[in-house]
Amino acid sequence: MDALVRLVFAAPLGLALVALSGIGHRWFDILAQFTAPALIVTAVLTAMTGLTRLKGAAVHGVVACIALLIAVAPQWFPAGPQPRPGAPVVQLYSANLYYLNDDLAAIRGSIVEADADIVVLIELGRDAARHADALLEGYPYRAASMRLDQTRGPSRSVIASRYPLTPLADPPDGLHSVAAVARTPLGPLNVVGVHLTRPWPFQEQWGQISQTMALQAVVEGLTGPVVVAGDFNSVSSARIGKQIRRDLGLHPAPGFPGTWPTDLPAALGLTIDQVYASPDLAFAGRRLGRPAGSDHRPVVTRITRAAD
Repeated sequence: MDALVRLVFAAPLGLALVALSGIGHRWFDILAQFTAPALIVTAVLTAMTGLTRLKGAAVHGVVACIALLIAVAPQWFPAGPQPRPGAPVVQLYSANLYYLNDDLAAIRGSIVEADADIVVLIELGRDAARHADALLEGYPYRAASMRLDQTRGPSRSVIASRYPLTPLADPPDGLHSVAAVARTPLGPLNVVGVHLTRPWPFQEQWGQISQTMALQAVVEGLTGPVVVAGDFNSVSSARIGKQIRRDLGLHPAPGFPGTWPTDLPAALGLTIDQVYASPDLAFAGRRLGRPAGSDHRPVVTRITRAAD
């Protein structure tokens, strides 16, 4: 039995090594998405193994947990600037609403509960868009993307704000995003809502990479602090997150607990819904919002100036 359990722990250890390898191959990247839930499950199994006195197997479990924690650390505890003491704070709500979601009460309740200053909605579907004024009551300033046609209906991305907004130019071809400048207590704040395609094998293998390159062109054309929020279809510690940090110079908000799918407990979810910020900004907090009737959980972040 001890040998069999040791063999079981070889799987999460292998997953950790794949994630830590730095290899950007599509298969490695797919596996790297699952390090966080693998850590939770492996930790539980290790504890159970220890209680059954399979000491040798438990040691293997501890080794796997340590390796997974190292792999997950950039996602859960990302490096980034510290908040400037006494600086104003802007609260941002971002959510992938799922384009077939017609639970208007849940959407509105989630937005109200968050009490955010700026709202970024991805996949605002046709039915929900018809009731946008009611859903976004209290957010008179808005910017919306062009319509994205899905298999069963269209959707848009929307930025809504309590602060005046200046919409920015449409994104490059192939990138579904919306951008605006908000006049906030922090000063002018560039806000970008983005939805990257699903990873290979669900979409062509270079789709996420090329869209991130298009997002880089958008960010490099902005002046001043930048916040990018939305559904990246990738965790921040995997290939796309590394590309965003390296090429765009943005840092992510902490990524625990997970945001997708809502059928699983948040601790076992994947944090593919994220918020990134430029180095002159810091995160003063991050939490999950109230369910909005989607298969994604909303994210509520507190953003402020970075310490000098």
